[in-house]
Amino acid sequence: MDENTTSFVCPKCTAVNRVPDSRLSETPVCGKCKTALLPDHPVELTDENFQKFVERTDVLVVVDFWASWCPPCRMMAPAFVEAAKSLLPNYMLAKLNTEEAPNSAGQFDIQGIPCLIAFRKGKEVARQAGAMGTDEIIRWVKNVA
Repeated sequence: MDENTTSFVCPKCTAVNRVPDSRLSETPVCGKCKTALLPDHPVELTDENFQKFVERTDVLVVVDFWASWCPPCRMMAPAFVEAAKSLLPNYMLAKLNTEEAPNSAGQFDIQGIPCLIAFRKGKEVARQAGAMGTDEIIRWVKNVA
């Protein structure tokens, strides 16, 4: 009988990796570049890797759209890191700097930042604007799923 697998896009080289579900707790690495597929921090996305990452990662991907000049974004950053640690391997948290990745950010008509957008297979399934604490982020992500 075939074992169930979950696909994850490598945050470094964008290779798609299928990980047996029974091995998700074993700190899987990319078969191509050996980068951790489930880092204990949010994945940094760019215009180059955004689309593939949100489309080809099987678990719910929650992206924090932010900018370095935004005080609420900076205030929420540590909470987002803590939430990322708590939510693995069932959810992936990622960050997209709207100033450095204007093409990707521009697709979503974001009215204010920080803005969390949840993606399933590349499709937006939920959105939440404004800074949140760790527990609020975790609760929101689990409710979206």
